[in-house]
Amino acid sequence: MRNRTTILSALVAAVLLLFTLPGPALAQDDDALVIFWRIGCPYCEAEREFLADLSLEYPDLEILQYEVGSNAANRELFITMLAEYGMEPMGVPTTIYQGRVWEGFNDVTGREITAAVAAAFAPADDTNAEPEPAPDGEVIDVPIFGEVDVEDQSLLVSTLAIGFVDGFNPCSLWVLSMLLALVLHTGSRRRVLAVGSVFLAVTTALYGLYMIGAYSVLSYLAFVTWIRVAVALLALGFGLVNLKDFFWFGRGVSFTIAERHKAGLYQRMRAVAVSDGPLPRVLAGTAALAVGVSLIETPCTAGFPVMWANLLSGAGVGAAAALVLFAVYMSVFLIDELAVLGVAVVAMRVTKVQERHGRILKLVGGMVMVTLAGVLIAAPEMMESASGAVAVFLIAAIATIVVLVLDKVFRRDQGEPEERGRPTARTRKAAAR
Repeated sequence: MRNRTTILSALVAAVLLLFTLPGPALAQDDDALVIFWRIGCPYCEAEREFLADLSLEYPDLEILQYEVGSNAANRELFITMLAEYGMEPMGVPTTIYQGRVWEGFNDVTGREITAAVAAAFAPADDTNAEPEPAPDGEVIDVPIFGEVDVEDQSLLVSTLAIGFVDGFNPCSLWVLSMLLALVLHTGSRRRVLAVGSVFLAVTTALYGLYMIGAYSVLSYLAFVTWIRVAVALLALGFGLVNLKDFFWFGRGVSFTIAERHKAGLYQRMRAVAVSDGPLPRVLAGTAALAVGVSLIETPCTAGFPVMWANLLSGAGVGAAAALVLFAVYMSVFLIDELAVLGVAVVAMRVTKVQERHGRILKLVGGMVMVTLAGVLIAAPEMMESASGAVAVFLIAAIATIVVLVLDKVFRRDQGEPEERGRPTARTRKAAAR
């Protein structure tokens, strides 16, 4: 009997001890400010510096910091705490204070956190406490979602630039121009508009799903620092291949539509374009063609969506802000293709994309991708401000212009044709003799 009592007492003591063991628990009290961050995240470091300054102003403010990149227990705590707010971790830094949650960090976030802390430490009868500042131009009022912070103007600048350059996809423009050129032979503006619109709607939807998938995966892996570097290296590889295509188009590894696919695609486009069947059947064939084309052409500029998703995940952008930036991306992404379709409908003519056009588009896209990937690997702090982001894309633009000028001068000096099929200076002289 005494042994049983001893065992029971030991079990009770063990249970009590289990409940009193220290660990990565929740904040010690509701007044503590909690930040989840990751090593290598520039936005995390910026907020930690901000909080260090804030603690000097409010010495009694308790700040609890949990690094989630290398600490599994802290990651579990991250998930647990956000679950209490009905949320899931979407990125870092994530800050929790006084019942509020902030994802990401920028000037707006800093002012909101400061206002919340000031309000918490203001005397109860202080009616002159500074109210929380109203959101400025960096917060967008979106229907359904309400006011959405798009994080930093640098992300907006990057989204606009990457989406615009990504839209000049030589593979997609080649297929669209060829398809519209064939449909134009019907002489029907209504059919040109219908076929072009369905083709763009399907290819854009599939490309959008690819982008959402890339963002979802990278957001889930945002805690792993080397993933971000690996993605930047992958994009760098895509960019170098595109630059190679400018000088040696279609040779070796190339993210273009292979010649073996072009004949089959042309036959399918012709079958859709010259069909005299009812319009719904033609549009169904167009949609099927668009699905096949999307699978073939995705590698042409696949590096851009991955790079864009890498920027958002590294900045800890929340789902609502990411949706706004995604809408911005797709809007500028479609500008050139909508322009091609518009000209075809209004003027009933279209300019086909030739190899020389493809080479230049490859150069532009490759230079932007290489420059952006190099900056994210070597100097990611440049992308933390709008001016820095503008500088990165300006560098890529200047480098592109320099390469184009040097290439033109070299070809002229060497007597090489600037366009395939055109006579060189040497052949013109020979013909004159």
